[in-house]
Parts: sequence; structure tokens; C-alpha cells
Amino acid sequence: MTTVLIVDDQHLQRLGFRMLLEAQPDMNVVEEATNGSEAVRKTAELRPDVVLMDIRMPGMDGIEATRRIVESGGRSRVLVLTTFDLDEYAYEALRAGASGFFLKDARPDELVVGIRAVAAGDSVISPGITRKLIDTFTQRLPNGRSAAQEQRLAGLTEREREVLAAVATGWSNAEVAEQLHLAESTVKSHVSRILAKIGARDRVQAVIFAYDVGLVRPS
Repeated sequence: MTTVLIVDDQHLQRLGFRMLLEAQPDMNVVEEATNGSEAVRKTAELRPDVVLMDIRMPGMDGIEATRRIVESGGRSRVLVLTTFDLDEYAYEALRAGASGFFLKDARPDELVVGIRAVAAGDSVISPGITRKLIDTFTQRLPNGRSAAQEQRLAGLTEREREVLAAVATGWSNAEVAEQLHLAESTVKSHVSRILAKIGARDRVQAVIFAYDVGLVRPS
């Protein structure tokens, strides 16, 4: 059973999400929150598998709430919701540690599949959208690497750097395998080791790390 906390300042939105999710045999809505502060507190109390997080809310917004939830080190993963696919707030939410984002006008079945994916430890942003997000907001990328980033990057083998760069470019595992002449299962193993070495929770965070340290450059 996947437990979900719904965070949105609009009652009708919360009601719609609750009706959709509680109709699924494998999902349980444990609680609702109307702002970021409530989201942080209720996540700490209830430890849901997934926090379905609106971005724009009065008081503490979804970005800051996401950052605090992720930094707490708990098991809950955050799936943010936005109105536009290239909303700068969605990008900032990813940098804060969200495991992906969905549009509010996504089909119900897409949202359900996305929540299941996030609960299973995957990200729910397609490689192409990830690349567009980062390319669009390149002016927000930091200049230079921190000492911690240098250390994590130095821990990667040359092949792992190649795989990470390819993933950050927007290639799927199958495409990486084809381009680097590897088996797809080998690519998956490389990605798992990369995530562990750089301390990334998922593929999306690995992509952001690759851009942050300059392993790849926006087109």
C-alpha cells in the first residue's frame, strides 16, 4: 500500500486528488495539508511514501517545504505539481530534492503511474523534459564546484562519468547502451553505482549534479 500526503491550498484540487487516489486499490491518502508548513509537519508525523506537493501556496511554498522534507533525511519522496512544463518553480523544486514533477492537467492514469514510480524510487520526468528544464534555466546554475562536489565527482570511474554525462544529455538507458556499446543491464548497474557514489536519490538529482559540476554543458 502506497501512502500519500496531498498538499494543495485549493480545496477542490485536494478533493479531486483524494477521490482519484482512494479509488486505487494500492493507495491510501493519509492526510491533507494546505501549505508548506503543514506539509513539513505532517510528513514528519506520518512519514508517507509520497508527498504530492503543490508549488505555489501562501506562506511557505512547495519549494521550501520540499527542501525541508528532503533535508530531514526521512523516507518520504516528493512529487511536485505545476501548471506549466517549464515553470521555473518546477526547476527549483527539483534542485530542492523533489523526485520529479507532473502537470496539473496530466491524465489521471499518468498521475497514478507517476506516484507509483516515485514510491518505488524512480523519477517521473522524461529525459527530454529534464534536459529542457535545465537548458531553459542555465543562468541559475552555480559557477564552479564545491569541495564536496569535487570529492563525489572524483569517486566516479571514467566509464561512470561517461554514463552520467550521457544520462544528463537526455539519453535513456537503451540509448546510452547503444551509444557506448554496452548492455542495457550494464548501464543500469552503472547508474545505480553513480547514484550511490554522488549521493543522489534518483536519476533527476544525478542529472542536476552533472550540470552543477560542469560534466556537461547546456546546449
